Amino acid sequence: MSASEAVPREENSREEVAESPGCSPSPRDPTRGQTLTGLTHECGVFGCIATGQWPTQIDVAQVICLGLVALQHRGQESAGIVTSQGNSTKHFNVHKGMGMISTIFNDDAMKKLKGNLGIGHTRYSTSAASEEVNCQPFVVHTNHGALAVAHNGELVNCEKLRRKVLSRGVGLSTHSDSELITQALCLSPPEGEGDTPDWPARIKHLMALTPLSYSLVIMEKDRIYGVRDPYGNRPLCLGKIVSMVQSKDDDSDQEPEGWVISSESCGFLSIGARYVREVLPGEIVELTRKGVKTISIVDRPDNKPQSFCIFEYVYFARSDSIFEGQMVYSVRMQCGRMLAKESVIDADIVSSVPESGTAAAHGFARESGIQFAEVLCKNRYVGRTFIQPNTRLRQLGVAKKFGAISENVMGKKIILIDDSIVRGNTIGPIIKLLRDAGAKEVHIRVASPPLKYPCYMGINIPTREELIANKLDPKQLAKYVGANSLAYLSLEGLVKAVRHGIKIKDESKIGHCTACLTGEYPESIDW
Repeated sequence: MSASEAVPREENSREEVAESPGCSPSPRDPTRGQTLTGLTHECGVFGCIATGQWPTQIDVAQVICLGLVALQHRGQESAGIVTSQGNSTKHFNVHKGMGMISTIFNDDAMKKLKGNLGIGHTRYSTSAASEEVNCQPFVVHTNHGALAVAHNGELVNCEKLRRKVLSRGVGLSTHSDSELITQALCLSPPEGEGDTPDWPARIKHLMALTPLSYSLVIMEKDRIYGVRDPYGNRPLCLGKIVSMVQSKDDDSDQEPEGWVISSESCGFLSIGARYVREVLPGEIVELTRKGVKTISIVDRPDNKPQSFCIFEYVYFARSDSIFEGQMVYSVRMQCGRMLAKESVIDADIVSSVPESGTAAAHGFARESGIQFAEVLCKNRYVGRTFIQPNTRLRQLGVAKKFGAISENVMGKKIILIDDSIVRGNTIGPIIKLLRDAGAKEVHIRVASPPLKYPCYMGINIPTREELIANKLDPKQLAKYVGANSLAYLSLEGLVKAVRHGIKIKDESKIGHCTACLTGEYPESIDW
């Protein structure tokens, strides 16, 4: 197997946070000295396959494009789509580009993406490797035909796996986790294989070599494999495309017109799909024109607990996505309720930093009995603040993103809810804006515990030295940002809120990674 494209490691950002002075990279920081801009998320993956007769009447490329639009919050730097007609082992249709989905996939591009199946990827890069050649999905050509791969996550034993691949005589052109995954798939499984490739065996071999963190969509000529790491750290779910002429109530026994697989379920309804279920931790699913089936489920090492990233609920996922049988919006509301139980204070109104803290603010308001009112108006036409060249301009950028609704602010004691605080420089200009608009008091309530540790599993959280919670306690931080008071949701409160709506009776099948809050990682990090 030889790579046709080399893809460097992804680091994708959704939040913009100005840099904090006096911080230096940790020697354990996986970016090895890169400038970080706050919480950064790796990417989103999506796949679609038509069922029944081929060629299909479903515009597969259009479904994938709309699916990626729904995942745009997971990556806004670049994107790509790869499609297959299903009858050639050598030719895939490929289109990738830099920028937003709507600008990359114009009419001419979409006309070239004919196919009965395909996969897509959306990415946000914060490194110098933000170039079109590094976009995913990427395609490799093997002795058995073309293979396309899209990846969300980060391998915790990257260096160990890299050494193993190199020792087998496989050349690597980048430090990309994604390239490494592809080349690791070329390592024949220990039991060997016949004249045709046993891709499920190769995937299982890869999973045995690296336990986390990844969700993968892998496409060969006529099928798609969906893979979720044994810890279930990164999300992945399945949906079915149903006839647009039948109502939702009639689709339970209806044969699907196609299947989709996605990092999140948000957007399923808008493409005529219905959420079916999550891909289980360690599960390999195979999507063909005949339907979906489970190929295998790989167990976690030493029966360790499941470790789904708890920050998907807090921050990264879109609020209409479903994880573990519950909607993210409902969990965020429950976080607000728990926050009110733990740290309510006398105030006139409860409000939020749009839009990330809004669901929690509604939950806080309902639990506390204090009315909710908007105090900030978001300007959607201001560019992302992290691209500004220095801290002062970044801070001005944060302020310019919002206007104060002075009629709701003047003379009021305000409880302002945010979902998280990273470096502490985003919230300060907002508090000043509210005070300038006449706020009497501003009390900050954070709907998650303090972030204290980096993440090495696909969420590139800044180093310990950069995280403000490691420098200042809540009282000190309140003074630093200009608030009258500041309080976080407790870890116990967050876990209780997240598990409040989970309808799984077997407790062994519930588990969440809280490493960024506790420093307790599900696997050791290989450097």
